Amino acid sequence: MEERDRYDGVARAWVAEAIGKVEADANRSADTHLLPFPLPPEWGIELYLKDESVHPTGSLKHRLARSLFLYALCNGWVGPQTTIVEASSGSTAVSEAYFARMLGLPFVAVMPAATSPEKIELIEFYGGKCHLVADPAAVVVEARWLADDLGGHFMDQFTYAERATDWRGNNNIAESIFEQLALERHPVPAWVVVGAGTGGTSATIGRYVRFRRHPTRICVVDPEHSAFYPAWEAEDWTVRTERGSRIEGIGRQQVEASFLPSVVDRMVRVPDAASLAAMRAASRLLGRRVGGSTGTNLWGAFAVIAQLRQQGQTGSVVTLLCDSGERYTHTYFADDWVRDHHLDLTPYLDTIDRFLVTGSWQPPS
Repeated sequence: MEERDRYDGVARAWVAEAIGKVEADANRSADTHLLPFPLPPEWGIELYLKDESVHPTGSLKHRLARSLFLYALCNGWVGPQTTIVEASSGSTAVSEAYFARMLGLPFVAVMPAATSPEKIELIEFYGGKCHLVADPAAVVVEARWLADDLGGHFMDQFTYAERATDWRGNNNIAESIFEQLALERHPVPAWVVVGAGTGGTSATIGRYVRFRRHPTRICVVDPEHSAFYPAWEAEDWTVRTERGSRIEGIGRQQVEASFLPSVVDRMVRVPDAASLAAMRAASRLLGRRVGGSTGTNLWGAFAVIAQLRQQGQTGSVVTLLCDSGERYTHTYFADDWVRDHHLDLTPYLDTIDRFLVTGSWQPPS
């Protein structure tokens, strides 16, 4: 009889301790607030923002990073000496740098060179290193190459986001939303509106509402220059776009493995100027700055609310406040940056102002 034993008790004990640390973080910070957005009460429609900016690392991606680390630890991919490498537009890397520091592991973020300086500073604050790439389409290839070169582990959020999260519950974002809505006037939302970066969030929520037999529909909003909308429209998952999204955190030049098109009921392509207009309008109404992807979400939410009103329906709509606008002081909130990118926000701001007063939805053509 031949035998070969690869059991390493020291490494296994380290993994057990690491999982305990990550789980403790979840116990401290998994739930986030569900904020009402101000709409005229006579409409009979409530809009809620799931405020993911209150996570320890300030964004929705904190949930994803925690799930990815648990997935990698339980799969035996990460040990006490493993260098963690990720491809990211910034927020996932910020959150993964936090968890890497918690576990005492080196971390390298491979990101587009245009990533906001505020995100780069946060990654470095948590002890991570930033490897900037001129072509956003090359970040995954570069990250995979770098992980191989360093003998590390490529987290690969774009592949593993949808499978690393338990979509049936376990206090995932979908279960949290429905529990927090339980005492509201319309506890089962008519729509949940989200963007797609990896596609993991729409996959988790879409699966959850089916598993719980809710009639809730899923709307995915997609920024300019992203492949998700044209691919979904054509049902052609080989679609590629020539340039990357200007809205950090969402939009990809190709359809990623974590995007699950079959759970998406509607997709809306949102102009970048509309995203930034909705971001600025929401920041004014909420008394705090929100990020660009939150603006994309709100533009889509306003559209479905206007449709509900037109159809004489009442109900609730939920979307995400993905991160704080303080991460975009030198980009989306800088008028010079907006002008340099040839974006005119005025007609979109007018559309939003008119909608919030009258409920009519007439976006610029």
